[in-house]
Amino acid sequence: MPNTDEYIGVVISDVARLLRTEFDRRVRRLGITRAQWLVLTRLHRRPGASHSELAEMMEVEKATAGRMIDRLVANGWVERRTQPNDRRVKRVYLTAEAERVHKRIWRVAEDTVDAALVDLSARERKQLMSLLQRIKKTLVSADDGGSSKNTAAAVVRNRASAANGRHASRVAP
Repeated sequence: MPNTDEYIGVVISDVARLLRTEFDRRVRRLGITRAQWLVLTRLHRRPGASHSELAEMMEVEKATAGRMIDRLVANGWVERRTQPNDRRVKRVYLTAEAERVHKRIWRVAEDTVDAALVDLSARERKQLMSLLQRIKKTLVSADDGGSSKNTAAAVVRNRASAANGRHASRVAP
């Protein structure tokens, strides 16, 4: 069995986990939890999301998202607004204070990434970003049922049939 550290899927997962862990450590100084910064970040990107939409974006149950929102409302960081055409739907928005907190979180995120990429040149950073964006596009296309022959499933099939033996290009299950 090959070393799993040679599988790109494992490496990407490890890097993402390590970045989250370091970011959590740094942002804790602001007095905010991971769950809270996740909600703030999602709402900054998509103001007016419903409870259900937030739950889906965060990959949690609706009740869990509701409790997170309750705590943020109590902290004065978000507010619920009734949707005019359907009073059953509550939309969630960041308050001015939460926008200020989000700016501070964003600076911490930038500093965390800069520290992680310190050994890469500007050219290497740009290349890494470009490659990751291509991978993301491929995966989003596959998730959307993309008919392109360049979907993630097609790529995996092509690589498997080629059996070129390069571990770095294999994605762990």
